[in-house]
Amino acid sequence: MSYDESECRACRSDFPALSRKINGLPIAYFDGPGGTQVPGSVIEAIAQYYRQCNANTHGKFVTSEESDRVIQAAREAMATMLGAPSWSCISFGANMTTLNFSLSRAIVRDLHPGDEIVITALDHEANRGPWLNLRERGVVVREVALRPDGTLDGDDMAAKVGPRTRVVAVGWASNALGTVNDVALARELSRRHGAWLVVDAVHFAPHFPIDVVAADVDFLLCSAYKFYGPHVGVLYARPSLLASLHTDKLRTQDDEAPFCIETGTLNHAALAGVTAAVEYRSRWGKGATLRERLVSASEAIAEWEHSLARRYYDAVTAIPAVRIWGPGFDSGRRAPTVSITVDKKPAKPAAEVAAFLGSQGLAVWDGHFYAARAVEVLGVAEQGGLLRTGMSMYNTLEEVDRLVAAIAVAAGA
Repeated sequence: MSYDESECRACRSDFPALSRKINGLPIAYFDGPGGTQVPGSVIEAIAQYYRQCNANTHGKFVTSEESDRVIQAAREAMATMLGAPSWSCISFGANMTTLNFSLSRAIVRDLHPGDEIVITALDHEANRGPWLNLRERGVVVREVALRPDGTLDGDDMAAKVGPRTRVVAVGWASNALGTVNDVALARELSRRHGAWLVVDAVHFAPHFPIDVVAADVDFLLCSAYKFYGPHVGVLYARPSLLASLHTDKLRTQDDEAPFCIETGTLNHAALAGVTAAVEYRSRWGKGATLRERLVSASEAIAEWEHSLARRYYDAVTAIPAVRIWGPGFDSGRRAPTVSITVDKKPAKPAAEVAAFLGSQGLAVWDGHFYAARAVEVLGVAEQGGLLRTGMSMYNTLEEVDRLVAAIAVAAGA
């Protein structure tokens, strides 16, 4: 199945937020890397839960039993989306960051002073901070270097992963630069030394199909609000792995996976929205099974998003004083996310440009996007970081052209 301009226009009617206007101009959301808009079917699923079956779990009455089924359906939907072998591999939490803190605290209980964890200079702090905190337990944290072109140094990774490495934590795609990282290399190196691989797929999952079995990851985290769903964090754990850890849990909590890392009551209504988001995405694909439709839709939508990102990339490249950060599109290592700076003398802070664009109904992010280390390494923190544009399935060619024209004005071109 192809996903082109006609499908994009059809999908836009599903998103109520797209009807808003700012200063008389239709709003164009290029802030997908920070969180996508939500289709009406997801909103309705959340509302329907509150209308019909709002109750806690494991009760002997109808609405509680319905809540149990809502949670189970969300596990099964995410297992299908990620290619997991079972729903029991899927845990939920408030967000990816909270889940990763819980995971790191569980893993450190089996580590010893001098054991090593490898992180990267490119990652979101959610896949750095939880591991850096373990230094107070005597764990050594090593950082893979970031090259000036926005890619990780593979040779440095090979040098940093060694016999004392217990965890390799790497993002699959950078939310700051759009870089798609070499997870296969991280897997090869971690396997060589018996380490676990923890992958942050928050920015990867909205734009590419995922097969956790084929990727051979031990843990993978993502967030539903980045792929048209509500604010819910998702953790995949290799079968039998999560239950082997000593997680933070009440004595009343189930010791088995996937429950043992889920603290307190889950957000049941949001989980109804997670299932609806997965189902919505599958509508744009073809196939006999939900998995086939999800993979088909992801591939088709990715082609559209990348065509928009390439159009934007080529156009802003031609604007004097604009600098693009990260690998080129010809490298084949990019998500449809492009970050720039306006280096006109004096350089314009990203926040100033973002504010101007916002006044024109163009929603873009500025700053470090919680990938603070990467922004520091690239030397752009002092000027307020980067101006980031992210493409989503509902973005159009006209919106991209509006954005480019407004950036040209902001840059004084």
